[in-house]
Amino acid sequence: MAEATVTKKKKAKRSVASGQVHILATFNNTIITFSDASGNVLTSSSSGACGFRGSKKGTAYAAQVATERAGNAVKQQYGLSKAEIIIKGIGLGRDAAVRALAGLDIQVESIKDVTGVPHGGVRPKKARRI
Repeated sequence: MAEATVTKKKKAKRSVASGQVHILATFNNTIITFSDASGNVLTSSSSGACGFRGSKKGTAYAAQVATERAGNAVKQQYGLSKAEIIIKGIGLGRDAAVRALAGLDIQVESIKDVTGVPHGGVRPKKARRI
């Protein structure tokens, strides 16, 4: 029997000059996602993925480390140079992640806050009957 040799095509290196950075900052974790202009994910990282555990995941330092890790990866693989920032949540990592991006020489085009705002609230408890 003759064995067929399979040749894999090398994946073309995609160059993305400008994209988006989605920052989800909760009290327990910070998730950083880099995407292209249409929203397709390029790379992502979180405080938990960087080795932080427990209450340390929600700190500003953990968000900074996660941003640097994802930012270096996206610059090396895709050559990202400009990004618009979309922030969601009210955690400690909001400002730290934006500052870390500035340190990575990624030009910030705009910063948009899309944190949800409660309107009307939840349904009230049933009236107590005595």
